[in-house]
Amino acid sequence: MKFDLHTHHERCGHAQDTIRDYIEAAIAAGLQVIGISDHSPYFGSSEDRAQPAIAMAKSEFPRYIEEVLHLKQAYAGKINVLLGVESDYFPEHVEIYKQEYAKYPFDYIIGSVHLSGGVSIFNRNRWKKLNAAEHVEHKEEYYRLIAESARSGMFQILGHIDAMKGFYPAFSDIATPKVDETLKIIGESGVAIEINTSGKTKDVGGWYPSHAILERALHFGVEVTFGSDAHVPSRVADDWEEVQKTLKEIGFQHWVYFENKQKQIVAL
Repeated sequence: MKFDLHTHHERCGHAQDTIRDYIEAAIAAGLQVIGISDHSPYFGSSEDRAQPAIAMAKSEFPRYIEEVLHLKQAYAGKINVLLGVESDYFPEHVEIYKQEYAKYPFDYIIGSVHLSGGVSIFNRNRWKKLNAAEHVEHKEEYYRLIAESARSGMFQILGHIDAMKGFYPAFSDIATPKVDETLKIIGESGVAIEINTSGKTKDVGGWYPSHAILERALHFGVEVTFGSDAHVPSRVADDWEEVQKTLKEIGFQHWVYFENKQKQIVAL
């Protein structure tokens, strides 16, 4: 069975086209399950739309939910449309986010760390003028937040867990035991990680996470799922067959998706 749990659309301000366009692209790609998971609003901000080029407005969130649920019914029998959201993880705002998400019947929530140390993980400038020890500190803070997000109980899936390499490929070569420690915590927490194929759209190329991290994830019993992180409909299910093949080669027996927050196991 073919599925993709990570897609965006025009509401977030940096993706193209409508939810319906992504569903149609999923059908054309032969998917049986498509998850809609646009960026959550900044619920911790007093502004309605704190970051208009990054996430939807708080006032738009109920309309987003309503549209996905409407399309779920409209496409019943053609494809299973799942209601998701990609949520930022801000430790200081956990309770606010939990309260908002409890209002809606999500099939799953993807927890992603996009800010570490108050700076975007995609900011190339954060690495300038850092010495070797400071490189390690930045990487360890990022994984500390990911581990914390796994333990929070908020998420079924953790998004792109080494995306800090996106515009700084040398990130992968910064050695620290914190990666293994985080994978162990993720495995114990029962949260899945996604193989996110959008790394190919960044300087680093390839996928998140690296094959090396996937091998360690298997060692620690971490569940895996698939997400294209499509911001244009043409990227829905991008590299799906290659990911499936690679996971088999690494030694995974299955991957998962979530419906009504319940794990659904799919053989590889």
